[in-house]
Amino acid sequence: MVRQLRKELGTTHGRVQRVADQIGCGVESLRVWVKQADVDEGVEPGLSTAAAERVKELEQENRELRRANDLLKRSAAFFAAELDRPWK
Repeated sequence: MVRQLRKELGTTHGRVQRVADQIGCGVESLRVWVKQADVDEGVEPGLSTAAAERVKELEQENRELRRANDLLKRSAAFFAAELDRPWK
C-alpha cells in the first residue's frame, strides 16, 4: 500500500503514517517492513532477509562446532593423562 501510494503521488519517500493509520499498525513497524521489502527486492542496498537468516544459521553452526571441538580437546587431554599414568 505504501509503495502504491508513493507511485500514485510520484514520491519515493513518506506516506507511511497515512497507511499505518489506515491499517492500524505502528508507524515504525510499517516503516521497517517497507524498508526490508525494498532491500529484499533489490531496490535498496542492504542485507536481505534470506542472507540474514543464512548468517544466523552459520553463526549457530559455528557455536556448535566450537563446543564440539572444546569437548574433543578435553576428552583427548583426559585420555592422554590416563595413558601416561603408571599402572600399579
